[in-house]
Amino acid sequence: MSLEVYNILGSKVATLVSGKQSAGDHTVSWNATGNASGVYLVRLETVEEAVTRKVVVVK
Repeated sequence: MSLEVYNILGSKVATLVSGKQSAGDHTVSWNATGNASGVYLVRLETVEEAVTRKVVVVK
């Protein structure tokens, strides 16, 4: 499993989770202090599926 953040140009800016996780609910925070305001894509990829969501960072 991986949880990664990409900028709108498609460059990876952060890897939040990488590797196996135990079953159940998990919470992950991204400290975007070093990143500019704007639109980012957060991609969760598992063995079964991949999901991408758009987030907006406002400073």
